[in-house]
Amino acid sequence: VDKPPVRRVAIFGGTHGNELSGVFLVKHWEENGAEIQRRGMEVKPFLTNPRAVKKCTRYIDCDLNRVFDPDSLGRTVMEDIPYEVRRAQEINHIFGPKGSDDAYDLIFDLHNTTSNMGGTLILENSRDDFTIQMFHYIKNALAPECCPVLLIEHPNLKYATTRSVAKHPVGKYEN
Repeated sequence: VDKPPVRRVAIFGGTHGNELSGVFLVKHWEENGAEIQRRGMEVKPFLTNPRAVKKCTRYIDCDLNRVFDPDSLGRTVMEDIPYEVRRAQEINHIFGPKGSDDAYDLIFDLHNTTSNMGGTLILENSRDDFTIQMFHYIKNALAPECCPVLLIEHPNLKYATTRSVAKHPVGKYEN
């Protein structure tokens, strides 16, 4: 299938404010962006939950990685709206809108875990040929190191993750 090339990529860190690897990388790339830039592409490092990062806590009011659903994204902004819902709307405005042709092509959402799973890629759609080929490339580039791929696909579930704004959402967990 002939698809348009990937031109806009975002790298998210700090979706959970106490997961610091992505935070450190995003801050590094905000200051030293040359190492992630490629000709013909826009690569944007982005700190997703700055208030939670500042407090070094998972979230302020609710989990940012669970509020990219239609109800939260369409919620009227009022004073009592949870911080992460407001932040999700801002992120959707910058990198989306979710499900549209204008959405970023790819979002890498960098996380940490205390599970002994090493570097693991997260796939939300087994029919996303581009992401599957990209994972294949990454796994081969890292060989002989192990890089498991976790498929979290459910036929009736629309994902409300931070990365789900992109046409090709990718989660990366590191312990």
